[in-house]
Amino acid sequence: MGKHGSTKKPLKEKVVQIYEAFFKNEDPSKENPNFWDEFFLLRTNVNYLENEFEKLSNEELLQRKEIINNLFYHCVKALKADHQIRVLNALQMLCALVRGVFRKSLENFGFDVINILIGFDVAEHQMQILTDHLSSFLTGEYSHSLKSLVLNFLLILVTATENVSQNTILEYLMMNSVFEAIIQLLADSQSRLYHGYEAVLLLTILVNYRKYEAANPYIVKLSIVDNEVALNGYGQIVSSALSEFNRKFCQQQLQPQSGFLSTLTTMVGNMFLAEENGMEKDCLRANNAVLLALYEAVHLNRNFITTLTHSQTETFSTPTVNDTDVTENQQDPSAVDVSTVHTPPSNLLVTFLEFSSIVMQNVKEEASLNSSKLCFIILTCIAEDQYANSIMHDANMVFKVQLHRMPMRHRKMPSDRIGPSRPLATALLDLMVEFVLSHMRKNLPMELYLRCLGVVHRLLCYQKKCRIRLQYNWKELWTALISLLKFLLSHESDLVKKYNIFQLACQVVNIFNLFITYGDTFLPSPASYDELYYEIIRMHQAFDNLYSMALRYTTSEGELKDSAARLTNNLVNVRAIINHFTPKIDTWSAANHLSALTEEQVLEVVRSNYDTLTLKLQDNLDQFERYSEKPRESSFFTQMVRNIISEFRQNLNFTTLEMHNVLQEFSTIN
Repeated sequence: MGKHGSTKKPLKEKVVQIYEAFFKNEDPSKENPNFWDEFFLLRTNVNYLENEFEKLSNEELLQRKEIINNLFYHCVKALKADHQIRVLNALQMLCALVRGVFRKSLENFGFDVINILIGFDVAEHQMQILTDHLSSFLTGEYSHSLKSLVLNFLLILVTATENVSQNTILEYLMMNSVFEAIIQLLADSQSRLYHGYEAVLLLTILVNYRKYEAANPYIVKLSIVDNEVALNGYGQIVSSALSEFNRKFCQQQLQPQSGFLSTLTTMVGNMFLAEENGMEKDCLRANNAVLLALYEAVHLNRNFITTLTHSQTETFSTPTVNDTDVTENQQDPSAVDVSTVHTPPSNLLVTFLEFSSIVMQNVKEEASLNSSKLCFIILTCIAEDQYANSIMHDANMVFKVQLHRMPMRHRKMPSDRIGPSRPLATALLDLMVEFVLSHMRKNLPMELYLRCLGVVHRLLCYQKKCRIRLQYNWKELWTALISLLKFLLSHESDLVKKYNIFQLACQVVNIFNLFITYGDTFLPSPASYDELYYEIIRMHQAFDNLYSMALRYTTSEGELKDSAARLTNNLVNVRAIINHFTPKIDTWSAANHLSALTEEQVLEVVRSNYDTLTLKLQDNLDQFERYSEKPRESSFFTQMVRNIISEFRQNLNFTTLEMHNVLQEFSTIN
């Protein structure tokens, strides 16, 4: 080198020189018959490739179509190589090609990606060969690093556009399904440990490809899976992610607090009222993927309900610190804490109910509002399912469920201790009661309230139909519902400008009507039925005021006229009870020279005057419109998938270091 050696530019690595030739629209393979064998032994420089794509103009990208097609073809061909280093480098090159071409086409009016990337004339054949290779890698005796790279490539492919349904290259994954490979991964305990989250995420996105426009084979196949091991594996991935979220929340709640100031800070700054861009919100967004995965399984697959409610002990327990496998899992191994292991038995529904109780605490921001809505939709599907209801109401199948309650000024800070073991229906009712009580504000989350009451209604319909007498403190529900009516009355002038409050009031009144008309078939005892009448009579003023308010709107010509008239009709039996018993109580009170009666005295009057009460038989109290995703929720799920894809793309970082580590492993294997 001599004394001038230090001024020389460092030599470019060989692979970069080859890339430069390609991007100059040259083909360095022409004069060398061994070129491709040697090329795929060179470590792929993904960052360099992606940067070169960034520099190209639209016109330059089109000019390099043949070179890009050739690269894609040889990458696919290299996947059948005996030497796994070649396979690895080919897969990394495919990742870079897909990301490079899609990024350009997204920014520049949608070039025909398939033509630029693969070539129309050979695309179908090439994609068939490619998916065959990918499926065999996922299901065969290959290293976890290779399987991980295959899943990463597939995820890059399915998340290449923010709107998954615009990604026409996925038509080839519809023709050549990787569904069976994904299911096989989930059915194997080792593969699931390493790759379960990516497998479930991939399947969830594929299920959402053009789901409202065309037949999607992934929807059909997911709906008929009856492989119990695979479904349990799917459930464990969801449960693991939700459990970790719950654990972190509990850990934060347990952090030592001292003095008035920190107590106040805890009250207002609880997990979801923290800074807008804090870890908690990131956590929530990351969990939307598993939440959507849970929804798709519950909504599409009847067999999954067994997984949801099946008692789990070992498989759902949190690993101990010594579990070396955890380091390979999606969870942060440093966060493992054996002290927070939930008491068995447990199941996915128990974990989901706790998760929902955390998410539903704050619905002021769009992210948590959407997560809460998805939780309510999942609970609606569960509450409509006959088998899920039979498990949730089974007095012999009891679970401890930890429900978290929001700190509120007018009640003591909750202890959040896990209560006694009870049927899951009671925990679900507690969750709904808690939501009703803790979200009454001028900016009312109306849609969530309607869904919440819809879940309650579905549970009651099941109890009425099957004559199940659930041991539950129904007074808590009645009190919460009356509190909601009083809130609507006191904020009528503000709320009526933004919402149809009569629709919500109708739902509340109809729940009372269900108790009044059929309560004797499902309330735990005659005393409970008496208590229902006592509460209606005691809170008669709220019902009287509700009737007066509705009557006012029936005489106006506004858009609320019809729903106000419906409410006045729905109140007929409640008013009959009030109008029948109130004079009797007054007469009894006067006869006994008492100005105020005890609860027992009022109940005595009620019991002795049931016979003369006339109620109107109302139709369809135990009917509800079954949940349907299309068309009402289509835009919600389209946006949810968009957010999940956006989140994945932000977190996807194929760094040189990661590539180096994977290559090192392959070097030692081979």
